[in-house]
Amino acid sequence: MAYLVDTNILLRSCQPDHPMYPIAVKAVETLFQQGDKLHIAPQNVVEFWNVSTRPLDKNGLGMTVEQTTAEIARLQGIIAVLPDLPSIHPQWLKLVFDYDVKGVQVHDARLVAFCLVHRLSHILTFNARDFKRYPEITAVHPAMVAP
Repeated sequence: MAYLVDTNILLRSCQPDHPMYPIAVKAVETLFQQGDKLHIAPQNVVEFWNVSTRPLDKNGLGMTVEQTTAEIARLQGIIAVLPDLPSIHPQWLKLVFDYDVKGVQVHDARLVAFCLVHRLSHILTFNARDFKRYPEITAVHPAMVAP
């Protein structure tokens, strides 16, 4: 199967002291071992940068630009980044209209549009319920992969 790896998985996989670290890493390893294809979107890289460089007191990781750059390079060495394509925008517009998407949820809709355009059938995420409205893809919590 082809998966998009959500930003929350990427963030937890670089925090060895976080309680979700083991399951995030194990789920990714398990999917690779099963022969599944894992991908990230440029949007995931942008979101990762946002959270990782944000100060700890603002719900970020407080990483430096250098640390974040190194971590993104590590992640991109493991998980392929697929390109943004012009066809993602009209697919996103269709999704936000069809599913009455509002506010911050527009970002998840864009990831779904990315999946549809790139023919990725699944998204690995700690927030599976955020994607339930989209029957076009299957949201998979890491616990479903690596119990």
